Amino acid sequence: MTANLSEQFVSSHRPRLSDALLTRRDFLSRCGMGFGTLALADLLNEASLLPSAHAADTLNPLAPKQSHFPGKAKRVIHFFLNGGPSHVDTFDPKPALTKFNGKALPIENLRTERKTGAAFASPFKFRRCGQSGIEVSEIFSRVGDCIDDIAVIRSMQANLPNHEPSLMLMNCGDAVMSRPSVGSWINYGLGTENQNLPGFVAMCPGGYPIKEAENWQSGFLPGVYQGTYIDSQHTKIEKLIEHIRNNYTSLKGQRHQLDLLYRLNAEHLEQRSQDAQLEARIQSFELAYRMQVEAADAFDVSKEPPQIREMYGAGIHGRQTLIARRLLERGVRYVQLWHGASQPWDSHDDIQQHAKLAKEIDQPIAALIKDLKQRGMLEDTLIIWGGEFGRTPTVELNDSGKEKKGRDHNPYGFSMWLAGGGVKGGTVYGATDEFGFKAVENKVHVHDLHATILHLLGFDHEKFTYRYAGRDFRLTDVNGRVVREVLA
Repeated sequence: MTANLSEQFVSSHRPRLSDALLTRRDFLSRCGMGFGTLALADLLNEASLLPSAHAADTLNPLAPKQSHFPGKAKRVIHFFLNGGPSHVDTFDPKPALTKFNGKALPIENLRTERKTGAAFASPFKFRRCGQSGIEVSEIFSRVGDCIDDIAVIRSMQANLPNHEPSLMLMNCGDAVMSRPSVGSWINYGLGTENQNLPGFVAMCPGGYPIKEAENWQSGFLPGVYQGTYIDSQHTKIEKLIEHIRNNYTSLKGQRHQLDLLYRLNAEHLEQRSQDAQLEARIQSFELAYRMQVEAADAFDVSKEPPQIREMYGAGIHGRQTLIARRLLERGVRYVQLWHGASQPWDSHDDIQQHAKLAKEIDQPIAALIKDLKQRGMLEDTLIIWGGEFGRTPTVELNDSGKEKKGRDHNPYGFSMWLAGGGVKGGTVYGATDEFGFKAVENKVHVHDLHATILHLLGFDHEKFTYRYAGRDFRLTDVNGRVVREVLA
């Protein structure tokens, strides 16, 4: 019912030699962050054997937690344009490309995944938007109307011009090694404000992006922090969340079944003191049970006023963005919205495809900003927009050297933007060269972006760690700086 919350679950908390004599309850509390006590606490609390609900909450790894310092943001929504949107066609205008269109650049083409040729001017017009006058492409005209709430970073950098490692770097902080995703780190650090819904939800209509569930993996963090995948192309709750309804057993009957299952699992666990996957599985059953009531309500956009549904738009992206807002206001901590299966923004053959894709999300994104603002939620909701890298300012060549009408991958310099949650709106930070090939001013690596996101949520990225395999790991590894210039 939920995502495979037990996948890649490895506990770093092992009993010390001095803990040889433990009560059964102490043992369950200490192993694997205390996941084994979750269902037990729920049962004892229902039977009034615990003094209060607070006693059960203290055993729950998803209970709300305090950050290092008061953060401006309480929750995050990440629009992930998988495939890599072109910065020179969206938020980083380059007049020099028009001058050199069809000609070789006066600088050497940087090495990318595929061969590229002459300068390729954007087919889209840019206009100055808002009081800040920031230039935005016509394909994001509605987002442009909200530019005074947005901080555009035009000097982003990744490591490699390939999708797989760049997706892992952007989502998990490491291009090679298996690491927890940003959403899992935030879920681990802050918990969730709604125990009946997952703390981290990833929606992608039509199927998985490249690297599939690795994009929202928990890595070495406890499996309970992994993202829950939702295929948002569906409108019926039974298809949105598989097996959400039980047509054969009442909720009360299911509760009795889970109680029995817990007792069996607890006996099984006693003989397998380090089986952290079993502990995570117990918690996933409990969460799945609780979701049956609340999830159906959260995903039902028909309960929104007609004018709100019209503001977001009738398409898949309007619906999933509206669902995301409903999840955020119900306490879900991190929502990631992917554009679609595989890599829709990977416009190698025809950059005009960007116009179609942008049209699908321009209205929903602008609607979300305005909707959060009128609800008083924008000030503590961080919005992130971008892909795994940008695209080249030069035209892509096929194997025979003939020009296509698209652009290749570009990790050397690209754009992302942030809004809400303590971000200074109407801001442009950093710059690429005059053609948009590489960042040359105030470079911002993906590690810096992650450090900034954590700072906005109230975490010192250098101290926000998890001990695994004898080392204290962090999202930013041994790098990263907070980009304070984009903070309000």
